[in-house]
Amino acid sequence: VQLQACGGGLVQAGGSLRLSCAVSGSFFTIDELGWYRQAPGKQRESVAIINREDNRVYGDSVKDRFIISRDNARKQLYLQMNSLKPEDTAVYYCNARIMDHPLKWDSYWGQGTEVTVSS
Repeated sequence: VQLQACGGGLVQAGGSLRLSCAVSGSFFTIDELGWYRQAPGKQRESVAIINREDNRVYGDSVKDRFIISRDNARKQLYLQMNSLKPEDTAVYYCNARIMDHPLKWDSYWGQGTEVTVSS
C-alpha cells in the first residue's frame, strides 16, 4: 500500500491550495482518511479527518477554512485549503487506515507535501 500526496507549494496569505492524496496497492478497504501537518520545530498535528460515512472532524485552527473530501472510487483524498495564513506553513501528510489483510487494519502515511504561506 502506498499513499502519494501532492499539491503543496508557495502561496500568499489569503490564497488557496488543494492537496490530493492517492492510495494505491493491494488491500480490501479503506476506513478513515486524514490530513496531518508538521511545522518546523513543532509536533505533528491533526488537520482534518473523514471516515467512511463522510463524517468530518477538523482541527480548531482550520475550521471554516479547510474542507476535506474523499473519492472512494478513485481512492483519492483531498484537502481544499482556503484563506491560508502564514501559520498554516507546514509539511502536510495524508494518512489512511486500511484493511490490508482479512480483519487486519494498518495505518499508512504519505511522504508529505510542503505548504508555505507568505505574509
